[in-house]
Amino acid sequence: MKKVSDILSHKGSRITSVTPQTTVLDALRIMADQNIGSVVVTEENHYLGIMTERDYSRKVILKGKSSTDTPVSEIMSRDFPAVSPNDTVDHCMELMSDKNIRYLPVFQQEQLCGIISINDVVRETILTHEETITHLKDYLHSGI
Repeated sequence: MKKVSDILSHKGSRITSVTPQTTVLDALRIMADQNIGSVVVTEENHYLGIMTERDYSRKVILKGKSSTDTPVSEIMSRDFPAVSPNDTVDHCMELMSDKNIRYLPVFQQEQLCGIISINDVVRETILTHEETITHLKDYLHSGI
């Protein structure tokens, strides 16, 4: 069964982070430059939360706040469940579906070691199915 560590080995464990004082606009620019949908909010290497595109649309745009004046600390999500590298991809898919979230922070011994997205989980699931199909085809062809 595939694990979070498998996802991190494919995508890497690079974490893009900002400080709580970073403006929403600056965080959005970073996200756009790196083609990512979230940034981790940290202070002195301590994880505080994640700011996502969804946070921006629901907590800035819909509430009429200013992207240039609002710090990410005002809109970031703090309540994402955490997973470990040993958790299964199936467990992550279940968490994300049940809580209607798109990102999960990955912690190893209370240290943030990565972020996985719903896209990462789906990609890993598809890869697993493709491997299974290949193994089945090889098995069928070996008996001929």
